[in-house]
Amino acid sequence: MIRIEIIANHSVEENIFEAFRHEKAAAYYTWFPGVFGTGRSGPRMGDAVWPEENFVIVVWCEEAEAERIERAVASVKKHFPDEGIKLFKMSDAPRHVYLPTPAAAAVTGDAAATAANPVGTAEPPPPKPKRTYTGPEGENR
Repeated sequence: MIRIEIIANHSVEENIFEAFRHEKAAAYYTWFPGVFGTGRSGPRMGDAVWPEENFVIVVWCEEAEAERIERAVASVKKHFPDEGIKLFKMSDAPRHVYLPTPAAAAVTGDAAATAANPVGTAEPPPPKPKRTYTGPEGENR
């Protein structure tokens, strides 16, 4: 699966959706209207100083549809080169979120994790000292 994010000036929104229809792409999408931020095309804050706004479209699709979406966005960008149209394409998210470093794996005794991630070489942190409390009569809690 491919994730495509399109961030563009609100002024080209209709053109983008028309290009999708022309390319028969992006039948399923998530649309965020009225998005604010600053990019290479300048601030888009929707206020009196910077009145323009952006929108964002997120699409999860297969590679063939991703190519059609890229063609659609490129055709709009060709007609409106100064409107701040950006397309970001990402492959499927990684399957593993956490891979312990060898030092952490050594502490836990996880040899498989050490073999899976041979990058980290830092020593594990020293153990924290045990906290004790001595009560009014000298007992340790």
